[in-house]
Amino acid sequence: MRVFGFDQARSADNAGAIIEAEWQTPTPTGHDILVAVKAVSINPVDTKIRQAKADDGTFTVAGWDAVGTVIAVGDKASMFQKGDDVWYAGAISRPGSNAEFQLVDERIVAVKPKSFDNAAAAAMPLTILTAWEALHQRMNISRESAENEGRKLLIINGAGGVGSVAIQLAKLVGLHVTATASRDESRDWCLGFGADTVVPHAELTALPDSAFDWIFCCHDTDPYFDEAARLIKPFGMICMLVNAQRDHNIQALKQKSAGLVWEFMFAHSNVGTDAQLSQHKILTEAARLVDKGALKSTLTKTLSPMTADNIRMGHQLIETGGMIGKLVIST
Repeated sequence: MRVFGFDQARSADNAGAIIEAEWQTPTPTGHDILVAVKAVSINPVDTKIRQAKADDGTFTVAGWDAVGTVIAVGDKASMFQKGDDVWYAGAISRPGSNAEFQLVDERIVAVKPKSFDNAAAAAMPLTILTAWEALHQRMNISRESAENEGRKLLIINGAGGVGSVAIQLAKLVGLHVTATASRDESRDWCLGFGADTVVPHAELTALPDSAFDWIFCCHDTDPYFDEAARLIKPFGMICMLVNAQRDHNIQALKQKSAGLVWEFMFAHSNVGTDAQLSQHKILTEAARLVDKGALKSTLTKTLSPMTADNIRMGHQLIETGGMIGKLVIST
């Protein structure tokens, strides 16, 4: 089977940044299923792993968002059968979805929404899981609208892939959502997904102290930690996604009895137990929401077919930092 990856860290403008290779098609065992990949999304994690690749002679296949069709199942797999169309984000500890076929544990997979084509669906799994886990598991935001009446959420970087989904999920449970976005097109994007208020990143400093019950930072931690500590209400909760590169004064949260948590979507698959089933359940519920028209795809750009050059171009576009929504490579 064809796979696409990298053996060392090369710049995305280097023609050799992504390489095509030939691997033997694997056979599923245990809880694994074998999926014929139809479309994949490129996320910032793909580019970061490429940039950090050690020149150690190993070959890494990236890709942590996929839609495809089940073609074989392992001896302990019981949730899917051949012919099922599925969506998932995979496990960072295993070869990724930039391949003709991929082995994935059935417990982090769900049947894809019927109302989405492959590209629209492939744009979503990682960002759905990240946003859902951040809101409802890390920050414990209730899914009952009555409990959220009058409560406020700030989403930093609302026009990104995760922020776009978080806006939608937050509105579904009755929150007032403020998103940050600085360009006219990203502002309109956030409003289109339901944000109540959109403010430029630079204007966070003008917002009043203790204005938000929850803050979800979908951007670099370092530029926003101090503002988040100022803006969070007493007993509120802040969730971060990106590693901090410098130390921060977490004592700033003590007088408010406010909390700080991290969201790492791959923690479930890294644990490798039945805790993974929560991701199957999230993606199953998300598919239901999609098919009833309550959750929209964040797809904005599709490249086809799946080639080393198209994947490399996708990495370049992500690294510019100007993408609104999601980019998909379709077979």
